[in-house]
Amino acid sequence: MTNQYVSSKQNVSPSFDSFRSLTPSILYFGTPVVLISTLNDNGSVNLAPMSSAWALGYTVVLGLGAASKTIENLKRTQECVLNLPSDNLWQAVERLAPLTGKNPVPVSKAAQFRYEQEKFTAAGLTPLASECVAPPRVAECLLQFEARVQTIRPFHKADSAFIVETEVLRVHVHQNLIEDKHYINPEAWHPLIYNFRHYFGLGTALGKTFRAER
Repeated sequence: MTNQYVSSKQNVSPSFDSFRSLTPSILYFGTPVVLISTLNDNGSVNLAPMSSAWALGYTVVLGLGAASKTIENLKRTQECVLNLPSDNLWQAVERLAPLTGKNPVPVSKAAQFRYEQEKFTAAGLTPLASECVAPPRVAECLLQFEARVQTIRPFHKADSAFIVETEVLRVHVHQNLIEDKHYINPEAWHPLIYNFRHYFGLGTALGKTFRAER
């Protein structure tokens, strides 16, 4: 096979024999990247990429590793900003990926991560003051959600990760994405997708659900 990525549009037979049982090492099947900003105990800002997030109404649920500086900060301060990068920011996101705000670096991360306090500088991003919470927003991200923590609980029968429910207090949208004052134009918004540890943008629009308001 000459192409590393096989198009989903190719003709694939749905027969029973087409499928195999598999135990993947990861299950990041495709979610938007979020840059979550929190305050460290010394007043500096931690900025960390994550991709286990989903929204329902004005609640955003996050999945975060127990060894992260982010979960430590969320437990202490109960607030954050969820910054959603566009696909053209993938290299800035990747500059953040091997960094941790924990010093010393946790043993579980020591082989792949290094400590960095100045995350904005390291990523080449710009802090922008928030209105409802202390952590700053990321100016380059066209969508920014200021949020307050509602609950934090460990994964079922596991202490390696936590589920965090946040309430969105304020939504900031770049003017280029706004349509008719109250809508985000989905054709103008190009989120960065983390798909099996590879970065992707969205493909061509295919249609819309019957519940779409625009």
